[in-house]
Amino acid sequence: MLDINKATANIYRAQHDPEGNMFGLAPWSPLSAQRQAEAEGIFLTDEHWEIVMYVRERYRARGAAGSAREILHELEEKFSDGHGRRNLYELFPGGPVSQASRIAGLPLPPYSSDPSFGSVE
Repeated sequence: MLDINKATANIYRAQHDPEGNMFGLAPWSPLSAQRQAEAEGIFLTDEHWEIVMYVRERYRARGAAGSAREILHELEEKFSDGHGRRNLYELFPGGPVSQASRIAGLPLPPYSSDPSFGSVE
């Protein structure tokens, strides 16, 4: 659980370098995302990019999620247009949370390897 006092006191939590890389994570670029997606058999469309950038911005603003379910619920609300999770799983067949996080260069949230929480690995 996120302790707001610790989060606001942590000066490194939301900092990033001039190229947009967040401290404590491997360097990331759209090209590295493209390569990761290709390795996972995904051709990135505008819909994919919206989700990848949302996940990155969410991590930058709030830090790591408490669970994959939390992120999946947010993705479903924001990107499924009332169609449920089906659209998310069509975009990311290996799990919208797991694959989007890997492509975004972010650590996997807890419980993301559980098939019921956004992954089929």
